[in-house]
Amino acid sequence: MDKIILKGIRFHGYHGIAEAERQLGQKYEIDIELTTDLSAAGKTDDLAHTINYAQVVQLIVEIGTQQSFQLFETLAETIVEAIFAQFQIEEVRITVKKLSPPIEPTLTYAGVEIHRKRKPNG
Repeated sequence: MDKIILKGIRFHGYHGIAEAERQLGQKYEIDIELTTDLSAAGKTDDLAHTINYAQVVQLIVEIGTQQSFQLFETLAETIVEAIFAQFQIEEVRITVKKLSPPIEPTLTYAGVEIHRKRKPNG
């Protein structure tokens, strides 16, 4: 199966357990792989036969900046559910990274990766 791969989608979001994180926000980065059949797009050179990744990025940024969750696991699940609802994708693998987690010692990032398959009739 084919994949569309989007790396390094960044936004300022308001997610976290601490109230300060949900008020001040932090930088987040999303990497996502969308599994679908891209053969028609490759043969026709027609955007109508693929997934418009600009729309996927816009959806991710909207969810990441306009909603607030305590857990980045919930952020990841919410993004995946929205992608399945709006696009003909068979599988999604998403990594959510909090780029400056408020813990010591300093980390490059803290994150979660989930992999979901579209449910039959879903």
